[in-house]
Amino acid sequence: MQELSKNKKEKTTPRIGILGGGQLGRMLLQEAANYPVETYVLENDDECPAAHLCHHFTKGDIKDFDTVYQFGKGLDAITIEIENVNVEALEKLEAEAVKIFPRPSVLHIIKDKILQKQFYKQHQVPTADYRITKDLSALQKSESFLPAVHKLSTGGYDGRGVQVINTKDDIPKGFDAPAVLEKWVSVQKEIAQIVAINEKGESALYPPVEMLFDPQLNLLDYQLCPADINEQTLWKVEAIALSVARNFASPGIFAVEMLIDKNGDVLVNETAPRVHNSGHHTIEANYCSQFDMLWRIMLGYPLGNTEPIFPSIMVNIIGAEGFDGDVIYQGLEEVLAIEDAFVHLYGKKQTRPGRKMGHVTILSKEKQELFHQSIRVKKTLLPISRHPSIPR
Repeated sequence: MQELSKNKKEKTTPRIGILGGGQLGRMLLQEAANYPVETYVLENDDECPAAHLCHHFTKGDIKDFDTVYQFGKGLDAITIEIENVNVEALEKLEAEAVKIFPRPSVLHIIKDKILQKQFYKQHQVPTADYRITKDLSALQKSESFLPAVHKLSTGGYDGRGVQVINTKDDIPKGFDAPAVLEKWVSVQKEIAQIVAINEKGESALYPPVEMLFDPQLNLLDYQLCPADINEQTLWKVEAIALSVARNFASPGIFAVEMLIDKNGDVLVNETAPRVHNSGHHTIEANYCSQFDMLWRIMLGYPLGNTEPIFPSIMVNIIGAEGFDGDVIYQGLEEVLAIEDAFVHLYGKKQTRPGRKMGHVTILSKEKQELFHQSIRVKKTLLPISRHPSIPR
């Protein structure tokens, strides 16, 4: 009788896998606890942030065909927390009726910046002018196109694989591999708009956020929501983001990153077809977080309410310079004492300079208070280690 009940449970409880076990997987699993779902994670590190929160953990390479296929063939659905996964295995699984969020066709485009730029052009999505360079010699012939940004076609992530080429003297810093040479844009603001689309094609828009970056690390430093833009620009941002997401023809969560230039024109920079750093604030600041929304989409439930509860600012907590080793969170108690500040630590045991270790979301109706507290958090909460690292 017990065995019969177990089999019945296996048939009725959706089994959903996540490729990748970092902080995005961790936050997805924290929301999964609210739903009838059996969770699976595939990741090479059995001490990754998501490992202890899932029902079933598999240690393995998310880029390996056989590993991904074997992991996914018994599941009802799979999602990702990073684009660098084996798309061919996901295509085979999709052909065998496993649902993939987003569809492999989307990942095929997103993984290759050349294909991504061509996708925008094909669908008349405004984006910066660009050229395709196959190698360094092709870059050397593009001097008249400078200043520009050189982006590796594949393999770049979190600021890696991106090089600013201002003059011909910078050309040797470029990539001797297939890449996109993107015309330099005089940026007024950087905006991210998250779009949710379910299997029925219904959509929901989160309020756009304004992103500010660490110029040295090229990582998101903090973000303000709602973005400080006028109504006409807001309409442009929403229409463009919705166009991008719908043209992918896939259910899922899409974070469309855009540039507003000095003339007020809105240009798509790139898209992440998954939950994204630019949506972390939605956990406290919106009625339905981006993580909750993705579970609703995958489980076939109604889309959630994306309206903001309060204006917010999110601060990334980055490994402090000069420290490498077992993490200690200096200033944690002081930050926890800040009213309407919500601390999220990602469970990473080791810190190193520039590593994402957590984030803090601050809520307030007063914009100046948001900025004041964000600066305080940035200065106070520092991931350090017991012994400073020795410069090499």
